Amino acid sequence: MQKKSDVGLYGLAVMGSNLARNLESRGYQVSVCNRTASVTEQFIEEFSNLKFVGTEGLQEFVQSIQQPRKIILMVKAGEPTDAVIQGLTPFLELGDILIDGGNAWFKDTKRRVDLLAKIGVNFIGAGISGGETGALNGPSIMPGGPKHAWEKVAEMFSKIAANVDGPCTNYIGPDGAGHFVKMVRNGIEYADMQLIAECYQTLTDLAGFKPEQLAKTFEKWNQGVLSSFLIEITTEIFKFKDPEGEGFLVDKILDRAGQKGTGQWTSEVALELGIPVPTIAAAVTARTLSSFKDQRVVASKILPALTQITDLDQDKFAAEVHNALYAAKIISYAQGMALIQEASNQYHWDLKLDEIAALWKGGCIIRAKFLGDITKAYQANPNIANLMLADFMTKELEKNIPSLRKVVSDACLGGVPVMALATALSYYDCYRSANLPQNLTQAQRDFFGAHTYQRKDIEGTFHTEWEK
Repeated sequence: MQKKSDVGLYGLAVMGSNLARNLESRGYQVSVCNRTASVTEQFIEEFSNLKFVGTEGLQEFVQSIQQPRKIILMVKAGEPTDAVIQGLTPFLELGDILIDGGNAWFKDTKRRVDLLAKIGVNFIGAGISGGETGALNGPSIMPGGPKHAWEKVAEMFSKIAANVDGPCTNYIGPDGAGHFVKMVRNGIEYADMQLIAECYQTLTDLAGFKPEQLAKTFEKWNQGVLSSFLIEITTEIFKFKDPEGEGFLVDKILDRAGQKGTGQWTSEVALELGIPVPTIAAAVTARTLSSFKDQRVVASKILPALTQITDLDQDKFAAEVHNALYAAKIISYAQGMALIQEASNQYHWDLKLDEIAALWKGGCIIRAKFLGDITKAYQANPNIANLMLADFMTKELEKNIPSLRKVVSDACLGGVPVMALATALSYYDCYRSANLPQNLTQAQRDFFGAHTYQRKDIEGTFHTEWEK
């Protein structure tokens, strides 16, 4: 009789198959299953020398796993996940653990936790970050759900996760906390990528940088405070020659970006919770605008062209752009961490921001040297209102904000769109301003709608009959 598997994994697309191989490489026997049986058969045939058990149908899949069962779902978020859970439920037993490793909406995760708890099944929503390479070699894993269930899978998660000063996984919090943190991490990734893209266009359009120069510049940047996976891969992208013709591949790629929706989710939840994340929202907007390629081509022939700045010293300007990117990065992360903190307060999750930043140091797309500084900032003051107010961050911003102002100014004068860089600067300026013009906004609201206002000098709520 065949030994029952240590863990089951349902869903053998790229992420699922790589995660299954990761589990097997750590010594686990893994039962695998897929909606299309031929996919399972192909997977088992390809890795026939490894400890995989191929199963056909949900009942056979569940019964091949030792109790209490640990089952990881790697399927499309939304209705497909609900359909698989519904199909599995009749075969599950008290104490079994279902783990959703997809990009689920965190409120769906909370619903599923509550629903399955009624039949004695534990549900964990685990945000898994790092793409297909991370899934295979060690991702960042952000699990949320019942803590007693996490304790039963903690060792397994620690073995398969990336490891930077410790495993890049830890218990995040109850119900949908893990998927919420993964969602915000994705939003920060959107902002990170957009900030880098804007720096690329600014260096190209204003200072005339070519791919070879960009590669050398980004390679140098990757040795310092901007050291990160995204800067590293951007360096390699700039070096890559076009295999189909002359020049560099980056110059031949259509400037129309895709998105899977998690950046939009982050922006929507931020509005719901009342936390401004303008740099993340700008990144989402920029991707959306990129999809209007045909309209942009027409508009480029009608609307005024760039006012080129021709007297920029390339080396000096590259240094300014470096510092601008660093400042904007701090500001962008401050927005994301503020959103996580507010969610923790409103949903009573008791999230540890220092631990969350540490989880992102390895395995995931935003892994960066800079995350160590964020971890230290929240270790020093877990209750700080905004990351920008941490001593280290305040000093770094003081040094680098002048560069952000210059780069945004030069880009605006040169007609180069820097939506994310500009919103990062405006967020900083709004946050540091003791007085904002919303006194006028309140006066207008009271004028046309009798919405009332408060005064600086007298306690109470007031309404004025503005028209005499």
